[in-house]
Amino acid sequence: MKKDKQLIRFDWAMKKVLKDKANFDILEGFLSELLSEDIRIQEVLGERNEWEGDDTSVLVENSKGESIIVNIHVSKTYEYRIYTLFGVSHAIVQNLLKDKHTQISKVISVTIAYFDIDLEKGYLYCGTEEFNDVYKGDTLYWRYETRWSRYINELYGISPEYHLIRLNQFDDTIQNGLDEWIYFLKNDGVKETFSAKGLAAARQKLEEKNLSYEERDAYKYYLKRLRDIASQQHTKIVDIEFARKRLRNKTYV
Repeated sequence: MKKDKQLIRFDWAMKKVLKDKANFDILEGFLSELLSEDIRIQEVLGERNEWEGDDTSVLVENSKGESIIVNIHVSKTYEYRIYTLFGVSHAIVQNLLKDKHTQISKVISVTIAYFDIDLEKGYLYCGTEEFNDVYKGDTLYWRYETRWSRYINELYGISPEYHLIRLNQFDDTIQNGLDEWIYFLKNDGVKETFSAKGLAAARQKLEEKNLSYEERDAYKYYLKRLRDIASQQHTKIVDIEFARKRLRNKTYV
């Protein structure tokens, strides 16, 4: 069995590579597979980079010619809901409420979560104020105040649409092109048999050897920092699971 072709991480690529117009075809492929229609990026609207996660907002056009704002959030903390709400709210304030783009038909939030503590087992959810498992039909309820969603819906008739990808719940079973993308997001690698939109371009453009010496050093530091974050998140999750177990058993210190 041939090994996966290893590529640089998607979150690093979003920061350094995918914002280049010459590389839009990679992100367009991911969004096309996720939304089940051809997507073309018109422009990058803005970004927000923190160690807890990275946000990138893009203006896209779908197969119907509609203009859509897509906020992509790569989360490195189990508290991804807070950052997801902030990201989509920030995208709306900066681009819709300030009348920069008045012909927007939809606002979409895409969260790629590396850590989470929810008990539900699904890995792909879609919804507005509650998430529905795309494959199993389970519901993952949104537990934070969504006043921005209601405000935008009342003002523009637009309710932000949320897509949640939980990488640690994905078991590497490939059913379709989107699963090929999720496999890449989780494992930083692609198989030769993968044919999803955008992955051929990713296979060519996201090799580590394409980075400059300075970029390679920065990328190695980035990976080291992520390992530290993963250790911290694991400790938090263990503490939370311990607390849950005590509550179930009704035992206290």
